[in-house]
Formats: sequence, C-alpha cells, structure tokens
Amino acid sequence: MSESKKNRLFKINNKFLSDDEFYFIAEIGHNHQGDLDKAKTLFKLAKQSGANAVKLQKRNNASLYTKAFFNEKYDNRNSYGPTYGLHREALEFGKEEYKELKKYSKELGIDFFATPFDINSVKFLSELDMPAYKLASADLKNTILQSEVAKLKKPIFLSTGGGNMDDVKRARDNIVKHNENLAILHCTASYPVEIEDMNLNVIKTYLKEFPNNVIGLSDHENGIDAASVAYMLGARVFEKHFTLNRSFKGTDHAFSLEPLGLEKVIRNLKRIPKILGSYEKKILKSENKPLFKMQKSIVASKKLKVGHVLSKNDLEIKSPGGGLPPYKIDFFIGKKLKKNIDLEEFVFEDDVD
Repeated sequence: MSESKKNRLFKINNKFLSDDEFYFIAEIGHNHQGDLDKAKTLFKLAKQSGANAVKLQKRNNASLYTKAFFNEKYDNRNSYGPTYGLHREALEFGKEEYKELKKYSKELGIDFFATPFDINSVKFLSELDMPAYKLASADLKNTILQSEVAKLKKPIFLSTGGGNMDDVKRARDNIVKHNENLAILHCTASYPVEIEDMNLNVIKTYLKEFPNNVIGLSDHENGIDAASVAYMLGARVFEKHFTLNRSFKGTDHAFSLEPLGLEKVIRNLKRIPKILGSYEKKILKSENKPLFKMQKSIVASKKLKVGHVLSKNDLEIKSPGGGLPPYKIDFFIGKKLKKNIDLEEFVFEDDVD
C-alpha cells in the first residue's frame, strides 16, 4: 500500500477503510414514516442491496426548535402533524425503537448509526453506544455540536453542504482536536440537487487539502450516476437517501433510491475497480475468438510455385486472422519461396529464404 493510502485510513467497527475499498451508507432518515416495521424492512433491503450501513436522523424537537418555529402551522401533503414540531414528533423514534433497531442491525450484519441534530440527541445516541456519528451539513458551522460528538471518540462522517472552504476547514480542525477518525463528505444541500450544482471536482480539492482524511460524497442527485463519477475522482464513502417507495408521503422520498436503485448504484461502484483493471496494454485471451473472424492475414493471391520470387501482386490481405498481420507484407517482397503455396493460403516467414 502506498504512503498516501496509508494516510487516509478510516476505522469503523474495528475495520479499516482504505483507498482500495468504499463504504456505502443507506440514509433512511425519516423515510420509515415513524413505523418500526418499515424501518426494519428498509434495514433488511439495504443489507440485501449491499450497503455497509443504515442511518437515521435524531432530533429532540422540543429543545431544538424555538417555540414559534415548533408551533408554526405545517399544512401540506407531506405533513404528519398540524404544526412543524408535531410533524417532526410523529416521525421520531424513542429509545426502545432504537434499541430494537440496533439489535436487528446486528442480526443482519449491517452498521447502524444516526445523525444527531442537537446536544440532547448526542446524549441520547451516546447512551446507546452508536458505532459512528454523522454530522449534517446544517451543522457544518456548529462547532459546539461538533465538539460534543468528537469527544465521544467514535468515527465521524461530516457533510459539508452549505459552506465554503473556510467553513469546512474550521469544522475539520475543530473535530480532529478531539478525534482524527473523520471522513469528509462533499455535499450540496439541496434536495434534490441539480446536476450543475453538484461540483464533484470539489472532491479533488478535498483530497489535496485534507491528505489524512478519507473523502466521500453525500449524494442528493435524483439518479445513480454521481456516485460512480465521485469514485473515479477519489471518493470512498457514499451516502444516498433510501426509501421503499418514492411516491410515499414525506419530503425526502421523491429524491431517494428505491431498493432496485440502491442495488444498482452499489453494483456499479463494485464494478469500477474491475473496469479500471491493469495499466498494462496487452492482448487478452478474451479477444482471441472474436478477433480471429475480424482480423486480416497475408495470403497468396494465386497459386505460387517453389522458387518464385514474390512481388506485391502475389499477396493479398484477407480475413480470418491466424496468419501474419498486414504490417509484415513488405518483408516478403523480393523473397524466394521455399515451398508451393495454394491460392489464399497463409504465407509465413518460414516459407521464404
């Protein structure tokens, strides 16, 4: 492993993630709609699709929002309550649900953690001994929350939407004072993001600016292409919203992946190293059969007798392959045949003096 690869190690659940691998987070958020059985189904399907982790979002709504914002009317097709606060409350899981989901994730063999949006939620998750934490783009400038999470000494995934490089550097420096086990995720905090706003080249900037951190993509594209492009640029952690049905009630479902889409994006990521393959240009065994029919060989244009001195009129270029390639034709001009050659028979170097 090269020195640059060694520098970018990231550890989660006693497993190191290096440049040779990727880590995929199926972001469920509140797409479970407050239903524990739906959450379990999403966990199971994420595992079957090849995800490494599933993630929820945790808010203590009463302490997170101002009273005015909590009580603000929230009456639309995606609402689960008459006010914004009650809408959010309807989607929250408590400690018993989290315990059940933690147990279920262990049975499935998939990592499970959450994004805390406030200090009380950090405490809530720490009491459950979550294996990792995600910090949302909304808290890129929240050094207080960042520090509380970092002090837990668990792996951190930092989303960086809605900020500039100064904001990202500030957050990174603040976190690594307490915890160097940090992955930095490029993100555009719009839902869904328009492709011209994705700016995936920022990944290359992050790789240069943060040589000790694994870089990733928190992907809000309404599709599956961006992850593969991000991998080619150097991203090794991927987060994508996940749902059972994009038509479900809720703001995040429409730009989330359904199970088939999740399976495809992870399949594509797994194929990239194989597609990249070797740096050596060589003839492959798999090419031999199709090229035999299509390639050209040097053949006799007529019957030729032993002792005949060859000219260009004596030779032609025809398929199939298996004979000498056309670039060798000049070798034969002026040479004397050592044997009789039939019409359209391959002509080889050993056939002439």
